[in-house]
Amino acid sequence: MTSIVLRGGIIHSPADPFAEAVLVDDGVVTWIGANDTADGLAARADRVVELDGALVAPGFVDAHVHVLEEALARAGLDLDGLGSRAATIDAVAARSRTLRAEDGPLLAHGWDESVWDDARRPTAHELDAATGGAAVYAARADLHCAVVSSRLADLAGLRSLPGWREDGFVTGEAHLAARALARTLTPEARDRLVLSALQAAAANGVVSVHEASAPGIDTREGLASLIALTASDDSGLPLVVGYRGELVRTADEAREIADQIPGLRGLAGDLNVDGSIGARTAALRAPYSDAPGTSGSLSLDADQVRDHVLAVTEAGLQAGFHVIGDLAMDTAVAGLVAAAETSRSAMRRLGHRLEHALMLDDAALQALVPLGVGLSMQPGFDAAWGAPGGLYEARLGERATQMHRLAAIASAGIPTAFGSDAPVTALAPWAAVRGAVFHHTADQRISARAAFRASTRGGWRLAGMDHTGAGEIRVGAPAHLAVWRAEQVTVQSEASGLSSWSTDARSGTPLLPDLTDPETYPECVMTLRAGRPVYDALG
Repeated sequence: MTSIVLRGGIIHSPADPFAEAVLVDDGVVTWIGANDTADGLAARADRVVELDGALVAPGFVDAHVHVLEEALARAGLDLDGLGSRAATIDAVAARSRTLRAEDGPLLAHGWDESVWDDARRPTAHELDAATGGAAVYAARADLHCAVVSSRLADLAGLRSLPGWREDGFVTGEAHLAARALARTLTPEARDRLVLSALQAAAANGVVSVHEASAPGIDTREGLASLIALTASDDSGLPLVVGYRGELVRTADEAREIADQIPGLRGLAGDLNVDGSIGARTAALRAPYSDAPGTSGSLSLDADQVRDHVLAVTEAGLQAGFHVIGDLAMDTAVAGLVAAAETSRSAMRRLGHRLEHALMLDDAALQALVPLGVGLSMQPGFDAAWGAPGGLYEARLGERATQMHRLAAIASAGIPTAFGSDAPVTALAPWAAVRGAVFHHTADQRISARAAFRASTRGGWRLAGMDHTGAGEIRVGAPAHLAVWRAEQVTVQSEASGLSSWSTDARSGTPLLPDLTDPETYPECVMTLRAGRPVYDALG
């Protein structure tokens, strides 16, 4: 048995809101209490950590991540925050001058024309001229589309595929083919990249991620490798909960995929019913406000949703779908309701899931509640694109105020977990908590406590793994913990609906850091998975 005592801090525990110390034995929380008692326990512990007032809280679970994409984004050219098309092209040109022949295509990500004065995306011709004809893959911020150079288009055979445009803009099949070519890696290079991404997650207090794997994003073998790499609590890495976004019609097809990916949690994640708002491929009931000729498009119909849910349910796995637009949500709900006519009790037991759910109206909420469907949502989307005058308003007009309905979802009692969709938004879990608390639509804001819970215990619940007590600090629960240096704490203001921050703990509510300033977030100094450090700056 190994044991660790963390003492002299603030323990975020509903079991003892005034606790100052915690004891972990063999990966499990075995005691929570006051410092004076902890002094006696420290004599037998293998390690004693002096917290010096730091906050010990449940570790974060990011409920929608693309580990390989995140790793490649970290290694590639980050175009996020560049203020114009010219600056974006200049950055690509500068990176191209550093490339070696063995480096493969130039990978860039994060451009967003919606924040430019001249909202015209780059073209293949501009990339060709800037790089001297190099192979370039430059993904838009939402990762559902990209601009590619002529050389990359030729190498990937894009010109005959659906979704190809002569200006080098790719969506659909053409985008998947471009991305697959751009992400061709040796096993050694892949291992280095994913290891670095998971270590970075741990340094942000993340103890587990839900990997949303799919064709064009990663291979079945790649997902199996990720799951195996992190399966043991002794791996030194956050746990990867694996989902694969592949459509099936029969339980035998679902079982075949599961056999190829040991430990697979479900056939869910980025199984797309539609696309994205940024690329105007999200399926809407009415046309886009800034493009009256298009309403996006559906990738699946309700019958396909129904058949997939029934097959995956029979195989004993979780089913799920990527859903953005309101028409896509109508389609997903219709398919789920139809499946429930045959298999409602099994569906509720397995807890199927929808990703993103940006446009969820009251009728859809009422339909989902009895089905036991959970939601994986990204408050960072609203933070990035939900401001007045931002991308969502430009694309959708007044409909933008009815997106990310966090308060309505919470009131309906639908299980919800938060994540980042990294690298679409940063793998920065406190930013997700803040995004929910300071939602741009005031009546959809939720409390800091609710947002924190959705970012911790919510992820374990959505994966069907909360029965152990994971996501809470209480006796008998696994010690999935993070330690933070931060300002103290929040109490919800009933008058304003905003969070007003206070150091008053008399209410007995567990404390949370002050997130008022969007430029200042808590500093993670230790992350423990089942009591084992996966990140340790206190060492």
